Amino acid sequence: MHAITYETFGPAGDVLTLEELPAPEPASGEVLVRLSTSGANPSDVKMRAGGRPGVTRPPFPKIIPHSDGAGVVEAVGDDVPKDRVGERVWIWNGQWQRAFGTAAEYIALPASQAVALPENVSFEAGAVLGIPGLTACHAVLGGGPVEGKTVLVSGGAGTVGHLAIQVAAASGARVIATARGHAGLAAAHSAGAAHVFDYASDALADEILECTKGGLVDRIVEVEFGKNAETNARIIAERGTIAAFGSALDMTPTLPFYPMMFRSVTVELLLVYLLSPERRERTIRELTDLLHRDALTFRISDRFELADCASAHDVIAAGGRAGSVILTI
Repeated sequence: MHAITYETFGPAGDVLTLEELPAPEPASGEVLVRLSTSGANPSDVKMRAGGRPGVTRPPFPKIIPHSDGAGVVEAVGDDVPKDRVGERVWIWNGQWQRAFGTAAEYIALPASQAVALPENVSFEAGAVLGIPGLTACHAVLGGGPVEGKTVLVSGGAGTVGHLAIQVAAASGARVIATARGHAGLAAAHSAGAAHVFDYASDALADEILECTKGGLVDRIVEVEFGKNAETNARIIAERGTIAAFGSALDMTPTLPFYPMMFRSVTVELLLVYLLSPERRERTIRELTDLLHRDALTFRISDRFELADCASAHDVIAAGGRAGSVILTI
């Protein structure tokens, strides 16, 4: 099979190689998926570049990158129902704590990590579900139903934020969001946010409270936890939750502890790779329901052939994307 591999950290064009490798065989409890698409995410780019703190060399001698993807089950191992052959599926944690991910023609992995993809959802969209889709769904619904509640989505034009707005709106929440620039503001509005604010405003908290007529926010989906901590402490409701999945601009934040404590705020730090089995099953069910309802629109900014994986990584590293980056296989 054709596969993209790397053996050392470094620039994408220097270390990513197109190789011919033996196709894997599914072990007991596994499925073999013939992949149609592979989703490239910032976490894949940081890992390949050696950008994770304390990690000085790749954890395996040879790595096929990417955790997200979609395709068709081609074979199954023992203890997996034979009727799964031919099933359209999407992949989660394809390369999490494993050497071989989805930037290849085939992947063999535990059957539970290949989830049925509804017929109304494309393989391209399927390659966005593993990390962005599950993160957005868990960030919005991880604390229970949000119907009738006010949800703020920070960075609503980003891949996760854009999906989180749609999840919240489809779940009956009143959704407000932040974004930047005309295109970003428009994207957050089109996703379902009733009001969108410029996240760079020095008066952001005041603008949000003016819009809500002093009403506070029940749940905040946060992409920049440290940078927005002071603002969020002002606008969060009693017993509200800040569900944070990023803090790149302030990686060692100082928190307004007492303002948060006296509102009994819950701060939840989300790493979608480490969802408990019970929480992941619930999130997959919620995400699948949204897919069957055609409640989610997926923005794809760039498409590359498998052999051009380095260009995909470079696009992500450059920033400024308006959607996901997909490899077609």
